[in-house]
Amino acid sequence: MVRPFDDSTRRQIAGRCAVFARAPAGAGMAGLKRAAVAITLVAGEDCAGTAVLLTRRAASLRAHRNQWAPPGGRCDGAETAVEAALRELREEIGLALDSDSVLGMLDDYPTRSGYLITPVVVWAADSARLVPNPAEVASVHRIALTDIEHADAFNFTSIPESDRAVIRFRHDGDFIHAPTAALIYQFREVLAGRHTRVAELEQPVFAWR
Repeated sequence: MVRPFDDSTRRQIAGRCAVFARAPAGAGMAGLKRAAVAITLVAGEDCAGTAVLLTRRAASLRAHRNQWAPPGGRCDGAETAVEAALRELREEIGLALDSDSVLGMLDDYPTRSGYLITPVVVWAADSARLVPNPAEVASVHRIALTDIEHADAFNFTSIPESDRAVIRFRHDGDFIHAPTAALIYQFREVLAGRHTRVAELEQPVFAWR
């Protein structure tokens, strides 16, 4: 089902986020560095309804280079997750939004590299003039919500280094892995009205550093 990029869809997604009960902080998360990402909803390409923005990280970055990720990064000082996500949106892709654009937040996701990521769902009414920062972003992509809502969009595999299931999102002949795949998967579940937890979904070993 194509979700048109209009106020009706905005209200519907905001309603789904409003009834989503975030998981309480788990044991062992206190020592992780706080981070936030923006699950940014925009107009899709070629009138393909509503889409979510993902970036490919620049090859010059010290960590997680070339990986798929929503705009985001570490929280500075006393920044809230919302403040950090909106700041990172502006710094990474030139998209300036305020707190009125925030529809809700998903569960915190602990990464193997030592971060606790808070996903902030935002609605970008005007995303026609994105300006990626080449120091951080190699490219920006609009992934249609219909793509993440396909029954076979996500799959689960195993690795010898962990007994936890590794989640993967199949996109354009490639696999997008956790953390990004886990965050997008939970957002897909929220859209469907399901409260599915993702903190235990594993990342591939290359993302552990």
